[in-house]
Amino acid sequence: MMNYAAHELLETSEALRTKKAEIEQHGAFIHQTRDQHLKSILSKHQQQMITAYQQGINLLQGKGAQIPNQAPHFQPHNADVGLGAQATSSSAPMANTQTLSDQTMATLALNAHKSGAMLGMLWAGECVDPQLRTFHVNGAVLCQEMAYEIWTWMNQNGYYQPPTFSTTQTHQMAGMFQPMNQTGMNQMNYNQNPMQ
Repeated sequence: MMNYAAHELLETSEALRTKKAEIEQHGAFIHQTRDQHLKSILSKHQQQMITAYQQGINLLQGKGAQIPNQAPHFQPHNADVGLGAQATSSSAPMANTQTLSDQTMATLALNAHKSGAMLGMLWAGECVDPQLRTFHVNGAVLCQEMAYEIWTWMNQNGYYQPPTFSTTQTHQMAGMFQPMNQTGMNQMNYNQNPMQ
């Protein structure tokens, strides 16, 4: 069993507790959701979280877990992304509900994955041990991919459509930044290599 720095062990324990809770939460969502595509996404995400949870347990228990660095892999979606806020049906929250709507479950899953992506990178930045660091980076990458997949489902179902700027506003925003001129680039290169 490895001897980790206290903060690494505390952060990794927090990550595992969170994964455990999300695995259970996704299980509840899978049984409640009515949309078969959402059910499939949630099931896939639950399996991915179970794998990540087990990797973390094996790593902490010193069972020879070598955590490979995983690059993000975005799978293109066939449907077009809907941009521009459009009127969708809205409803007030139901404080005494017995079941959650598909939209609510997707929102909760999306927020959990977005938070997981941020926290995973935060925890990775605090780790000295390269295996723990990679474990947290991989968790962050997985979370952002799962968040995007949930967001895509929400977008396709009209639950989450980001507003857009007008063409003029977009050009104004893009025009706020300009490339460095050659003099600035040469000065930067000189500062990096003053002996040459």
